[in-house]
Amino acid sequence: MARAVNSPHVEKRNGGYYITGTRVSLASVVHAFRQGASPETILQDFPYLGSLAKVYGAITFVLEHSTIVEQYMKDQDKLWEKLEQQHPLPQGMLERFEKARRAG
Repeated sequence: MARAVNSPHVEKRNGGYYITGTRVSLASVVHAFRQGASPETILQDFPYLGSLAKVYGAITFVLEHSTIVEQYMKDQDKLWEKLEQQHPLPQGMLERFEKARRAG
C-alpha cells in the first residue's frame, strides 16, 4: 500500500482507511461516489458518518490523493478475491449477490 497521508477526514487503521471517527471504510465511500451517489445519498446510506462535512472531507481526500486511493482500492480488490477463493459462497447466494450488484 502507498504511504499513509495525514488527513482530518480519513485515517489509516487496522490495515485499511476509514472515515475519521467512524467504522465506515473509505472503500465504501469510494464505491458509492464512483457509482454517482451524491454526498447527501452517501450520508443517507452511511448515517454513521454523522455529517455532510465528513462525506465531503472523504471525497476531497479521494480527489487529492488519487494515487494512494487507487492503490488502496486495488489492494482491497485483491483481498476480496483472496477471501472469495478461501471461502467460496454457495452458488445460490453468489447469484443473489451478483444480481443485487448489477441492480445497484
